[in-house]
Amino acid sequence: MENFAELARCRQSVRRYADRPVEREKLEQCLETTRLSPSANNAQPWRFVVVDRPELRAEVARCAMLGGMNRWASEAPVFVVVVLERPNLLAAVGSVLQNKEYRLLDVGMAANQFCLQAADLGLGTCMVGWFDEKRVRRLLGVPRGKRIPLLIAVGYGEEPLRAKIRKTTDAMASWNRY
Repeated sequence: MENFAELARCRQSVRRYADRPVEREKLEQCLETTRLSPSANNAQPWRFVVVDRPELRAEVARCAMLGGMNRWASEAPVFVVVVLERPNLLAAVGSVLQNKEYRLLDVGMAANQFCLQAADLGLGTCMVGWFDEKRVRRLLGVPRGKRIPLLIAVGYGEEPLRAKIRKTTDAMASWNRY
């Protein structure tokens, strides 16, 4: 991409993937960029589990197809499972005092950073929030009590770039007052 604005315009949720493996180096670059994501009090309350082994990936895809949703998931060559980890003490106290779940904000920023880096490397992604979390936890040995807020499907997209349908800037932003 030439610049960040162009990258933001080109990143889209991909639901059709080529039957082509994703190079480990590209996944490692996505993870490195994600590692650099900001988080409240530098808590870094996440763990990203890359699932690329074919039989395990197929099981995770089945979890994403819960209730007939996300039928396209079986095409994704890789899933990245985002596990919510404990925050550090300061971030945890801040979450309670401010009544804000900073970990979810942090994980959202990190997942978006992963997806933007993937797009810059020519990969397509789709964040999935509807899936069988308990089954994914069991498949990957995620300890009980830990939450999995997102799966990220990753692969080479086979979809044309779609026009983004978004609110106007005036409808979503204002200056100095609501």
